[in-house]
Amino acid sequence: MQALALFVQLALAGYVLATVPLTNIERKTTFPIVPNKFIVEFNTATDIPGKRSDETTRAHVLRSWTERGVGFHVGHEYNAPGLFVGAAITLNDVKQLGQTAGVLAIRPSYTYQAPKPVFSHVITGTSDPAVPPETQSTHILTGVDKLHAQGIFGTGVKIGMWIDYTHPALGGAIGPGHKIVGGYDFVGDDYTGHGTHVAVSVHIGILGADPDNLFNISGVAYEASLSAYRIFGCSDDGTVTDDIIVAALLLGRSEEQDILTLSLGGADGWTESTSSVVASRLAATGTVVTIAAGNDGDTGSWFTSGPGNGVDVISVASLDNTVVQLQNATVHGVANPGIPYYQLWPLPIPGEWPIYATSNDTTIVDDACDPLPDSTPDLSVFLTVVRRGTCTFAQKLTNIADKGGNVVLIYDNGNGFTLIDTGNFTNATLIQAADGIWLVSQFIAGAPITISFPQSGGSFAFPDSSGGLISSFTSYGPTNDLYFKPAVAAPGGNILSTFPVPLGSYAVMSGTSMATPFLAGSAALLLGVKGKTTAVALAARSLFETTAQTIGSDHTDAAPLQTVTQQGAGLVDVFTAIHTETLVTPGQLVLNDTANYKGFQSFTIVNTGNTVKNYTLNHSPAGTALTYQPGTILPADGPVPLSTNYATVKLSATSLTLHPGQSSTSLPTLHRHDPSTYPVFSGFIKIQSETETTHVTYLGLKGSLKDVQVVDNTNAAFGFDIPALIDADGDVQTGPQNYTFSGSDVPLVLNRLAFGTPMLRYDLVQPDISLVTTLNQRSLKDGTPVLERSVFSFPHGKPNTFAQVSIVGSLFEIDYVPRDYETRYHTLQFSAQFANGTDIPTGNYRILLRALTVTGDNTQEKDFESWLSPIVGVFPNGTSGSA
Repeated sequence: MQALALFVQLALAGYVLATVPLTNIERKTTFPIVPNKFIVEFNTATDIPGKRSDETTRAHVLRSWTERGVGFHVGHEYNAPGLFVGAAITLNDVKQLGQTAGVLAIRPSYTYQAPKPVFSHVITGTSDPAVPPETQSTHILTGVDKLHAQGIFGTGVKIGMWIDYTHPALGGAIGPGHKIVGGYDFVGDDYTGHGTHVAVSVHIGILGADPDNLFNISGVAYEASLSAYRIFGCSDDGTVTDDIIVAALLLGRSEEQDILTLSLGGADGWTESTSSVVASRLAATGTVVTIAAGNDGDTGSWFTSGPGNGVDVISVASLDNTVVQLQNATVHGVANPGIPYYQLWPLPIPGEWPIYATSNDTTIVDDACDPLPDSTPDLSVFLTVVRRGTCTFAQKLTNIADKGGNVVLIYDNGNGFTLIDTGNFTNATLIQAADGIWLVSQFIAGAPITISFPQSGGSFAFPDSSGGLISSFTSYGPTNDLYFKPAVAAPGGNILSTFPVPLGSYAVMSGTSMATPFLAGSAALLLGVKGKTTAVALAARSLFETTAQTIGSDHTDAAPLQTVTQQGAGLVDVFTAIHTETLVTPGQLVLNDTANYKGFQSFTIVNTGNTVKNYTLNHSPAGTALTYQPGTILPADGPVPLSTNYATVKLSATSLTLHPGQSSTSLPTLHRHDPSTYPVFSGFIKIQSETETTHVTYLGLKGSLKDVQVVDNTNAAFGFDIPALIDADGDVQTGPQNYTFSGSDVPLVLNRLAFGTPMLRYDLVQPDISLVTTLNQRSLKDGTPVLERSVFSFPHGKPNTFAQVSIVGSLFEIDYVPRDYETRYHTLQFSAQFANGTDIPTGNYRILLRALTVTGDNTQEKDFESWLSPIVGVFPNGTSGSA
C-alpha cells in the first residue's frame, strides 16, 4: 500500500484544441508546491493553552507534535517578532496532527521558477550591432539622467538582492569598502535552481554598474551598497521554494537593508503565499520591496506573480526601450533604401540573391503551409519570400526546404515586427509587411532585383514600434482578490547591462526581471535624497505611483491609455517623484467588484512648496480590459482587448487653491457601466498645477467575483466535458468501477481551473449521498495515468463534515490555487488512503470535487462549485467486492 495519501499532477500538454488525447499529457508532477513540506507560522502570544511558562511557542508546538507521535523534520526557522515567527516543516506522518494551539497558519511551500529573460543576446564588443546608439535611453525616459546630473547616485543606501562580483563594472570584489559589501549563500552550487550569476549580474548592472566602462552604461544608483542573498543554484533551470525566499527576506531585514529586490516569481494570482505575506509585512513596516510582476502577458488577466502579489509590495511591470538595433539588407537592381530585417547580427549569407515569392497573393492567410506545388523551381538559388500566417514558421520553412530553399524572408501580416523563432532554420528572418508586399510586387513585375546581406555596416538603430509602451510580455493583474497589481512600470525591454565575465561581460535582455532592479535603484535615489526613514520608505510606492507617466496602449492619438491592470500607475519618473511639491495619498483607489463596490473614496492633496498652487482636477480613463473571451468561461489571452466603455467619475471639486503646507481632501464618486466579459475598468484622476502633474490611479470590476466560474466544465480541451474520472485503461468512467490500487489500477480525476479558487478540495463521500452538484460529468476515451509521487495536505473542519456536507474523509486540499490556461490542466490520482495517512475502508464511494468561489464562505456548501464522480470501489490488494 502507498505510504502517503495522494498524487497530484499539473500537466502541460501542447496547445490545447479539441480532442487532445491523454497520451499527449506530459506525465510529471508540476503542481507548484513541494510535496509534504509546509511553512508553519506560530502565534507569539503568551497565553496559549498547555504552553509552559519557560518555553517559546515554537518549542510548545514541536513538543506537542512529538508527544502525539507526529513525524516531522524542521528546516529553516524564522524568528522575526512582529514580522514572522515560524518554521519550514517536512511532515512524514499527519495521522494525529489536527489543530495545535499556538499555530496561526500552515501554508504549503510553493515553488517559483527561475527567472528566464524573454530575450537575451550576449554582446561581443563595442561594435556589436545590438549595442543601442543611446545606452542611457532608459535613464532619459525616467528622469534618472537629471538626478545623476545633480550628483544623486544613491550614496549610503543599502540594497539586498539575490551577483558576479568579479565584474569590473560591479567593483571587482566583495566585502567592506566595495560596491558589494556582503551577502549570504542559502543554497550552494548544487542546489536545483537558476544560473544565479547570469541573472543577477544583469540585474545588478541595471541597478549599480559603475559608469566608467566600455559602453558608458551606469546603474540607476551606482553608489549604493549592495548585498547578495543567493537563493538559486548553478543549474540552467530549476526552482526556489518559499522557505528559502522567506529566510532571505528576513535576513535582509535583520541586516538593515533599506531596499530588498527580487527578480523572480511565479504566476499565482493571489496575495496569500508565505513569501508574499512576509514580503508585504516587510514593506508595511518600512523596507522598500520591489518584485517582478511576471512575464505571462500572453495568458491574459488575473495572472500576476507571487511573491510580488504581496499587498504592500511594489510589483514592477516592464516598458520597452525606445530603440532596437537591427540589420538592413541591400537591394540591387531597383532603387530602394534597404530592407530592415529583425536580427541583431547580419545573416551569414554571402553574395546577391534573386527572389522567389511562394504566392503572388499578398493577402494569403496560409502561405506555404501546405507542400509547395511541383511547378516550384529549385529554391536553393533563390531568396524565398513568404507571408506570415496560420501555420508555424517551422512548417513554412520545412515546405520551402523541401524545394531546396534555405534563405527566407518572412513578411509580417500585422502580428507585429519582432523577433521570431525559426528553430533550426538560421537563414530565415522577419521583415515588415510593406517591404514584403513590395518585394512580391517586384517579383510579379519581373524586376531584375537581387538582395544581399552586408556583413558590416548594415546595423542601424530602428525605432522600436513598441518603444515607450508596456512590454507585451508583462503579466496582467489584478489579483484574484482584486488587489492592484502591478503597481508601477520601469524599463525592462531590450536593456543593455552587465553579464558574467566568463560569458561575455555584457548583454541585452528583456523581462520584468530587468525592470525590477531599475525600480529598486529608483527607490535608492529617493531614499538618498529624502532620507532613509520609515516614513519615506512607507511613502515610496504612493510617491512613485502618483508621479508616474501614464502610458498609451499604442502610439496613435485615438488609442486609449493602457489598462492599469498591465501598466500599473504608469512609468516611474524618479526625478519628479523626488522633486514634486505636491503629495497625493493614497496613490491607488481599489473600487472592488460590483457586489462589494466602493465607489465613494477620498484622497488628500498636500502643497509642500513655498508658494500658493492652483490645481485643476480631471478624469483620464484607461482602456477597460475585457478580461474574458466573449461567450466563454475562459479569460482572454493577451494582449487583452480594450474597450472605450469607460467608467464615469464625478469629482467633489474640479479646482482648488492650496497655500504652502495646506491640504485638501477630494471625494470622487466612480460609476461603472454594464458588464461585458468581466470588464476591469481603470484610469487616473489627474491633479495639475501650473508646474506639476500628479494623479491617483483607480481600478474596479463590473461584475461579481463570486459569480465567476472557477472549474472548467466545457469540452474545449479534450472534446468532452470535464471534470472527468479516468480509469486504469485511460477511458472515462461512466458507471461503477472497482480499483485494487495495485500498480496502475487507480482512478484519476481530470480537472482544469478557469479561474483561481481560494480552496480546492477532493473528499470521499458515500455513494448514495444526496447532493445537487453544479458541474456536469462526461466521458474520456484514451490515456493511461502514471503514478509518480504522493502529496498530502491539511483538511480543515470537523473529521466527518465539511461545508455542511457529510464526508467519509478528505483526500486532498490546497488553498489559493491559481487558474490554469489553455495548455495547462490538473490530473489527480490517489492511493487507498485519506490525506491524514489512514487507510480508506474497503467499500464503495464517490469522489466529491469542490472549488470555492472567490469571496465565498468556506463553511457554506452553496459557495462551492461541485462535481461528483461515478461510484469508485475501493478494494485494495484484490479484495473481493462489487461497485
